[in-house]
Amino acid sequence: MKTNALGFIGGGRITKIFLNAFTNAEVELQSVVVYDSNPEVLASLKEQFPFIETGELLHAASQQTVFIALHPPVIMETLDKIAEVISEETELISLAPKITIEKIASKVSSKYIARIIPNATSYINEGYNPIAFAPDMEKEDRKEIKKLLKPLGKTIETDEAKLEGYAIVSAMLPTYFWFQIEEIQKVAQQCGLSEEEADETVKATLKRAIKLYFDSGLTPSEAMDLIPVKPIGEHETEIKEIYQTKLMGLFEKIKA
Repeated sequence: MKTNALGFIGGGRITKIFLNAFTNAEVELQSVVVYDSNPEVLASLKEQFPFIETGELLHAASQQTVFIALHPPVIMETLDKIAEVISEETELISLAPKITIEKIASKVSSKYIARIIPNATSYINEGYNPIAFAPDMEKEDRKEIKKLLKPLGKTIETDEAKLEGYAIVSAMLPTYFWFQIEEIQKVAQQCGLSEEEADETVKATLKRAIKLYFDSGLTPSEAMDLIPVKPIGEHETEIKEIYQTKLMGLFEKIKA
């Protein structure tokens, strides 16, 4: 990048994920300015990442690369507030679903607008993050932005219309399973395994189960048939219905 002067509008979870990824990768940043309407959020972020500067909205928005780390309902009104300091050369990257590049461009003069759906695993530099760019952005400019985002993990370029789908099946996906993993760890200890043994067994087995499912050459049905006993099989229909109802319902709400 020409400069690594970053601004974050919003200091919540996703900003923490980005900052931790940059810290882990030992990225040299010229400056990082973070704005949030909640002083407590900023104080907590500053404690974890002392190198950041907490500033006013327009100060954060005046940096070379600006990340919009806000929930969709407040993005358009925020763009109105920062339009005066967003130049044609500002790299403006939205981290939210629903609000399209076209809508963003209707409020600001930037020629370099992108949207990315970040994954929580970027916290450990192993994210799977789909990104879409303004249609007229040059290839070299896209490469520069993806280079900046490299510490987050894998960044894939996709059609903007698919971003909300990725939000459902990638960004939110860990939440569908993490609480189940935690419960199986508890069951393992109740069955006599130590905490260390429980953690290692669940982690190792899940890793190999995913590899079997995707890389064995078996169909999903054939892979699942390898285990004859299915203790919660009687609840599969109910669980599938929950996925369909909840996830497709959410998709309908957030799709652009």
